Amino acid sequence: MNELLRKYEEEKQRLNELGQNSLEKGVPLAQNEAVQAQSRKVDELIVRFHRGRAGGERRLR
Repeated sequence: MNELLRKYEEEKQRLNELGQNSLEKGVPLAQNEAVQAQSRKVDELIVRFHRGRAGGERRLR
């Protein structure tokens, strides 16, 4: 789980950098494919984290 959180933090930082660069260039975030791809990657990590937590909670019951 800690590895997943570390990866999430790295990917979120990369998303923030891409988003900032896009805005500085005047490119809307929704039109920047690199930002959108990175956002999907971050979303997938969030889903994996929550699925892992839900699985752990079920095992504790």
